[in-house]
Amino acid sequence: MSLNNSSNIFLDSVPSNTNRFQVNVINENHESSAAANDDTDPPHYEETSFGDEAQKRLRISFRPGNQECYDNFLQSGETAKTDSSFHAYDSHTKTYYLQTFGHNTMDAVPKIEYYRNTGSVSGPKASRPSLLEIHEQLAKNVAVAPSSADRVANGDGIPGDEQAENKEDDQAGVVKFGWVKGVLVRCMLNIWGVMLFIRLSWIVGEAGIGLGVIIIGLSVVVTTLTGISMSAICTNGVVRGGGAYYLISRSLGPEFGGSIGLIFAFANAVAVAMYVVGFAETVVDLLKESDSMMVDPTNDIRIIGSITVVILLGISVAGMEWEAKAQVILLVILLIAIANFFIGTVIPSNNEKKSRGFFNYQASIFAENFGPRFTKGEGFFSVFAIFFPAATGILAGANISGDLEDPQDAIPRGTMLAIFITTVAYLGVAICVGACVVRDATGNVNDTIISGMNCNGSAACGLGYDFSRCRHEPCQYGLMNNFQVMSMVSGFGPLITAGIFSATLSSALASLVSAPKVFQALCKDNIYKALQFFAKGYGKNNEPLRGYILTFLIAMAFILIAELNTIAPIISNFFLASYALINFSCFHASYAKSPGWRPAYGIYNMWVSLFGAVLCCAVMFVINWWAAVITYVIEFFLYIYVTYKKPEVNWGSSTQALSYVSALDNALELTTVDDHVKNFRPQCIVLTGGPMTRPALLDITHAFTKNSGLCICCEVFVGPRKLCVKEMNSGMGKKQAWLIKNKIKAFYAAVAADCFRDGVRSLLQASGLGRMKPNTLVIGYKKNWRKAPLTEIENYVGIIHDAFDFEIGVVIVRISQGFDISQVLQVQEELERLEQERLALEATIKDNECEEGSGGIRGLFKKAGKLNITKTTPKNDGSINTIQSMHVGEFNQKLVEASTQFKKKQEKGTIDVWWLFDDGGLTLLIPYILTLRKKWKDCKLRIYVGGKINRIEEEKIVMASLLSKFRIKFADIHIIGDINIKPNKESWKVFEEMIEPYRLHESCKDLTTAEKLKRETPWKITDAELEAVKEKSYRQVRLNELLQEHSRAANLIVLSLPVARKGSISDLLYMAWLEILTKNLPPVLLVRGNHKNVLTFYS
Repeated sequence: MSLNNSSNIFLDSVPSNTNRFQVNVINENHESSAAANDDTDPPHYEETSFGDEAQKRLRISFRPGNQECYDNFLQSGETAKTDSSFHAYDSHTKTYYLQTFGHNTMDAVPKIEYYRNTGSVSGPKASRPSLLEIHEQLAKNVAVAPSSADRVANGDGIPGDEQAENKEDDQAGVVKFGWVKGVLVRCMLNIWGVMLFIRLSWIVGEAGIGLGVIIIGLSVVVTTLTGISMSAICTNGVVRGGGAYYLISRSLGPEFGGSIGLIFAFANAVAVAMYVVGFAETVVDLLKESDSMMVDPTNDIRIIGSITVVILLGISVAGMEWEAKAQVILLVILLIAIANFFIGTVIPSNNEKKSRGFFNYQASIFAENFGPRFTKGEGFFSVFAIFFPAATGILAGANISGDLEDPQDAIPRGTMLAIFITTVAYLGVAICVGACVVRDATGNVNDTIISGMNCNGSAACGLGYDFSRCRHEPCQYGLMNNFQVMSMVSGFGPLITAGIFSATLSSALASLVSAPKVFQALCKDNIYKALQFFAKGYGKNNEPLRGYILTFLIAMAFILIAELNTIAPIISNFFLASYALINFSCFHASYAKSPGWRPAYGIYNMWVSLFGAVLCCAVMFVINWWAAVITYVIEFFLYIYVTYKKPEVNWGSSTQALSYVSALDNALELTTVDDHVKNFRPQCIVLTGGPMTRPALLDITHAFTKNSGLCICCEVFVGPRKLCVKEMNSGMGKKQAWLIKNKIKAFYAAVAADCFRDGVRSLLQASGLGRMKPNTLVIGYKKNWRKAPLTEIENYVGIIHDAFDFEIGVVIVRISQGFDISQVLQVQEELERLEQERLALEATIKDNECEEGSGGIRGLFKKAGKLNITKTTPKNDGSINTIQSMHVGEFNQKLVEASTQFKKKQEKGTIDVWWLFDDGGLTLLIPYILTLRKKWKDCKLRIYVGGKINRIEEEKIVMASLLSKFRIKFADIHIIGDINIKPNKESWKVFEEMIEPYRLHESCKDLTTAEKLKRETPWKITDAELEAVKEKSYRQVRLNELLQEHSRAANLIVLSLPVARKGSISDLLYMAWLEILTKNLPPVLLVRGNHKNVLTFYS
């Protein structure tokens, strides 16, 4: 295809989703390039528009004047390639390239789809091209599937038609609320409760206008600080459903979130009963006035409450949209009732209202009511405790966070504005009622002033009424005595009653919606596995119908009790505990200094949040100390439960961030202190490969490092770097997870290297952090050294030399069966995989049969595709039959049993320590640590040391004295005086036969032949070398005889590792030493420290 100005032609193939960056197809042939170079105008980039996929058209954008080129293109008879016919790597076939903003690159431009979580409800997650894809060379002749370019452009492929349609259908009926309807209305309705109408006037009468304003102000401080902290948390990332539970759990982790989530959901459920009973009590009072009681007051409350909660449940189950409409209607009624009160304060009072204490605005009444006048048993804190529940309800909007269009914007804006509006209303009502109504009034219109009477500063007296007898006998009216003051003051009394109904029903409705939503979010996270049943949602809005039923049953139970005076303070404390944790979450996230903590809401301070948390805790005890204690006990119990269960979730909590900061600070602090011998502990690099492939080696190392030292399981990947790095990175998480699952306190580390020795050398030098660096290398004995390639033997012995060069101790562990069980694991994994495929296929066929033909064969393939059942399955059936026919013995049962021998509790016996050479004490310290472990506590230490035959008793006393100074308990000490005698002939013959295949025998040949053999086989053992170290060879053989004699029945042998001097001892001879030394023995640990003290007898 040839086309001028081809740089201006863009492929716009209208994919099925709109999550692509702009992709351009360019022509690279010479003519078009020349034409493009001649055109000096900058290319005109036109934003692609994405239409319906059914169009499947090629859109071409061109500058004015290029229409002719376009026409020529259409008439040329060549068809344009759609983006499904080329591949991102296809730079060698024809002339097509993927372009990102005009550059020939696969690099993706920043897009929100790359940062979404899998399964995000706000849109599909895309995967950007990996670093490997943009770093490696472009592959030639890559076979690509249709629409591969789409996958590259989107990073994750395009969902199928069916999935896309389903997603659109799912989104079509979802109801989402803005900040006014979703947050502001709900918070205002929940904050404006019954307290506004029937208790606020009493609070002003007791505390006075001055302290009353302070009480309101203190309550608002608590809610405002909590609102600020909540706003900061809400704007630090996308907020999902779950309200307070979601905010706390994602910030502090599942332990705090899980404990407070259950409490908070239960509190909301019981709050439904509280508000409904408040409504029922008001209705019963009206029935009393009209003499229309049904049974008796208690049973009437139960009947009315039950009917009410059923109606509210129906509204809630009908859907969030109906519930929101009901809330708006209730808010309108509430606002009319409040406005009705303020209008009533300026309507001139009549004689009846004056006799009840209402005189409109009077300065004398304001002055008289400004100070407190607490009655018997009341005080500032008791009055505060009664008012504070009226200020709660700020979480009403956050609790339905999953149903908000933009929770990050709606929750802060709606909550803070609701706090401000309701605070103004509370203050206005408190001041107005304090300036209009006296504290005590008789209600008798005839109690007027008698001429000549001394008023003694009484405001009512100055206004013509004598209420002095209220000092000696109780009165029914006034701020102190009448809870219906607002109804009396208002312009139209029944509107206040309607306001009370509105306040109670709206709060009950909000709680009835909040409890299931929070509970559903808690159950979805599967923190409490027994509650998973309630996680299911129904309909477009994922309504928690099961949660609604549970909340209904809890509310009904407490309504039938009809005595909530005891449980009410506990509920208030549950809410306050949530507030305290929200404040603490904000403080904790700020204190952890995680780079991920960057809230868009900047009006917060971590110390102010901490103050808010402390204030909430203090208010809990002020309201009711025993309820606060109960709350903390329940929360602590749930916290311990969740911590013990350790739910498999990772939310990037501030607890994790603080743990990291603490670990980093402690590691840095360690570097400022020099190492001390008293604090020495084995810190081991264990060459296990994959930790699951050599479990016995890891178990014995973990036995002396658990809770005391560092343990790093290391693996070296040898081969082409690209393949090694890919394999290494893909397995890191899995192998570390295996360690955690098996409760092994160790780290996993891996390196890719050109050879095994280079990899180990890198690990020895670079592993660890600061003072937490390995000081001991633990390796398994190379059992197959006689059959292994020479390079493997050189590497094996070489890493021992490298460890000594780096002044790192070495431990070589030998067990009779060897350590590597990788072949057994492979067979087990294959069996498990094939069994899973078989079960999946059976399930698919069974489901298809149950459908009875609906969907036909197409449905079967669809399901099989979802289950990853492919047409290669029949081939695997042969594998199943082959493997199942294998005898169990072929799995090497002895090897499997040997791999678990250090997991078991060791039988009563001994650990024999052959401390032949002083290496600083590591040979003695490791077995001592083992005896401290539960699995080894029944094993006693027996110490074997070399000595002179004529000084056995003296040396035994000296060694006992040294061990007692080291405070190491032992069962016995043996002085071996005949180590250096020659071994018997049979043992020596075994050794000679062992090394025979590796000897050079140069002394039997002429000089020229001998020199040639040395050059050709430098690894062989020369006669000169064997003669030079003959005494050492004797010693290794003799030691095996002594070990067979003294320690054959030991549970474990710990033996000084012989050191091969570099350049003097050949690798094969050294391996022969180790072989003959540890042959036919129980498990052996060959230990050699770095010859620096690890034991001390100084305090």
